[in-house]
Amino acid sequence: MDAKQTEIAEKIKNILVENLRIPAEELDYEIELFGDGIGLDSIDSLEIIAGIDQEFGVQMTGVAKENFYNIEALSKYVMEHMED
Repeated sequence: MDAKQTEIAEKIKNILVENLRIPAEELDYEIELFGDGIGLDSIDSLEIIAGIDQEFGVQMTGVAKENFYNIEALSKYVMEHMED
């Protein structure tokens, strides 16, 4: 990840910590957010969508689930869809 994507990933991590109350020490950029990783569910994904929309202005409703795999995938999607 480059510096810009790392900065976005850190902001997404903060969204997860603040909105979903996941301890920061449990999160790294590669850990799976759903399923066997952190174990988030569809309600949690709505919180992620709302947080990313508010923080970055990137609409994620209806986005393919592979973009939600981990923080790195989320940050890549956000970086590609942010308006400069």
